[in-house]
Amino acid sequence: MQENRPFVVTIAGFDPSGGAGVLADIKTFEQHHVYGFAVNTGNTIQTENQFFEMHWTDQAFVLRSLDKLFENYAIKAVKIGIVPSLDYLKKIVFAIKRLSPKTKIVWDTVLKSTTEFRFITIENQVVLIEILKKIDLITPNYNEILQLSAAEKKPDLIAHELSKQCAVLLKGGHNPLAIGVDCLYTGKEIFMLTPNNTSVFEKHGSGCVLSSAITANLALGLDLKTACINAKKYIETYLQSNQTKLGYHHV
Repeated sequence: MQENRPFVVTIAGFDPSGGAGVLADIKTFEQHHVYGFAVNTGNTIQTENQFFEMHWTDQAFVLRSLDKLFENYAIKAVKIGIVPSLDYLKKIVFAIKRLSPKTKIVWDTVLKSTTEFRFITIENQVVLIEILKKIDLITPNYNEILQLSAAEKKPDLIAHELSKQCAVLLKGGHNPLAIGVDCLYTGKEIFMLTPNNTSVFEKHGSGCVLSSAITANLALGLDLKTACINAKKYIETYLQSNQTKLGYHHV
């Protein structure tokens, strides 16, 4: 029997190790039975342990790529990864909403690599809010969310404030009080997503995998809470797949 898979797009960087970026996203999409396209925002030279070099893709090229994909396919959901600036991100997000207003957008707020290479600095809070109003979900960790606010506040308070613009999944990998407990802020409710198994191994690109798993679930028609719950189960299996920093998507 033929299976019609929904179309999704990852707009992110290329990691030659395959642990993060578009390669990790496409692997995740395939496991979720959605058909993944990719638009490359930049090429990196890196391994799972070291970051050496970054070469950004011209913004106009990215926008032309999106134009062609949206002209030819009914894109259900988009995951956005690394970008070099808020202006770059804004033009991508606004282009998606112009081309397909109902397409879901998930922004994985990767501000710097695990090896401390900074991709983007949040310098304009007004522009950030403009962008968030067009997005369905952001997925910051406890370190990243501090940089998404101009005020010095606790992560949970920042998440609550940002959820007035879009939903926020505050990831708990760096939560000092409850490791592994994620909190989903919808603007109306707060849901705590507790881990099923804390016996996991650190993985390069785990944030990419989680956000693309959520994107895939949204494309399959699931509501946001269920999409996040399912994605959490997926990422836990991924984190348990082996003891190295490069995880296996099919165990």
